[in-house]
Amino acid sequence: MGHVRVKICGLRTVADVAAVAAAGAAYAGFVFFAKSPRHLTVEAARELALAAPEGLAKVALVVDAEDAVLDAIVEGVPLDMLQLHGHESPDRVAAVRARYGLPVMKAVGVADEGDLAALFDYTTVADQILVDAKPPKGADLPGGNGLSFDWRLVAQRRWLRPWMLAGGLTAENVAEAVRLTNARQVDVSSGVERAPGVKDAAKIAAFVRAAG
Repeated sequence: MGHVRVKICGLRTVADVAAVAAAGAAYAGFVFFAKSPRHLTVEAARELALAAPEGLAKVALVVDAEDAVLDAIVEGVPLDMLQLHGHESPDRVAAVRARYGLPVMKAVGVADEGDLAALFDYTTVADQILVDAKPPKGADLPGGNGLSFDWRLVAQRRWLRPWMLAGGLTAENVAEAVRLTNARQVDVSSGVERAPGVKDAAKIAAFVRAAG
């Protein structure tokens, strides 16, 4: 099966970055979304990105961000990838990818089989796909809600691009999620926190171990 690559999203302190690196995660996610308890300013994110060791991919999560916002983030923070977590169209994903020259990951919310078609639409324009649980109607946050979906919907499916499984993952269920879906990458935020926006180094280490 091989090693499963882990993304820890919503980091807010230099200690978080150190914990993620020490645990052996592949990606560190920084959130730029004011409604989130994990939201960072460009200045704060720059400090975290500069603290990240070589080899830890730095990902900026944005939600329907306009070019001016993205310009400020990309100019101010040394990044390896942009994660689009809103209602961005395939055309918008392609435009962002072209404008910044960075790999783009597009998050797609899944609740039932009818949501899978969108995954194929985005594989032609994004470098990676994040398969997340669709947020409940009226939710303030597009992700990080601690919700999962029926993993059997994506079991053993193949797409044109690398994909990452997200939504309600914890150290207790990630091994089963990987077994059911054959995901080679997983993403977690609230599942390694002791309070909203407060990461727990022990939970981070346990999650990466359990992911395999």
